[in-house]
Amino acid sequence: MKYNISDVNELLQNRRTIYPEQYTEREVDREIIEAIINNATWAPTHGLTQPWRFKVFTGDSLQSLGQFQAELYKSTVDENRFVAGKYQKYKERPSKASAIIAVCMKRQESGKIPEVEEMAAVACAIQNMHLTATAYGVGAFWSTGAGMYKQETSRFLGLQGEDKCVAFFYLGYPDIDWPKRQRKPLDSLTQWLAG
Repeated sequence: MKYNISDVNELLQNRRTIYPEQYTEREVDREIIEAIINNATWAPTHGLTQPWRFKVFTGDSLQSLGQFQAELYKSTVDENRFVAGKYQKYKERPSKASAIIAVCMKRQESGKIPEVEEMAAVACAIQNMHLTATAYGVGAFWSTGAGMYKQETSRFLGLQGEDKCVAFFYLGYPDIDWPKRQRKPLDSLTQWLAG
């Protein structure tokens, strides 16, 4: 066997969502963030288009991101459905992370590869990021939401044309025990088809 399958299984099965509210103030080193991004670029990509792009928020830019998200929520939600607590959460949550990576999809100009396949490639890249963060003991949270695919978000990130933001990927060291989870049994999810 080329790799220790027990280590690979353990890594895959221990990947968890750890929310920014569960992070310490300890900073994640730039070298670790770069390793996380580098491993993202090894995801499968149809036609080798490599559609992923990354924008890393740290320091004061985290507050700017929070302010943007809060104001976007306020401007796009019906005023009868506006929740002040949700506005505050959008505003304050980014500052609880050490870094946030906006993971974006650069749309192929020719459009030869269907957009859904490019989005799937970026999702695979995010999974690579999550697994790498887990290996480093860094908590990660793959955040999406109603504002993710809005033109305002694309403009805020300086995206062009049909490019899209797919996720805000939060990073920080956990201030909790690493969570345990269960999955459904394989036989409830699998159908074997034979000739």
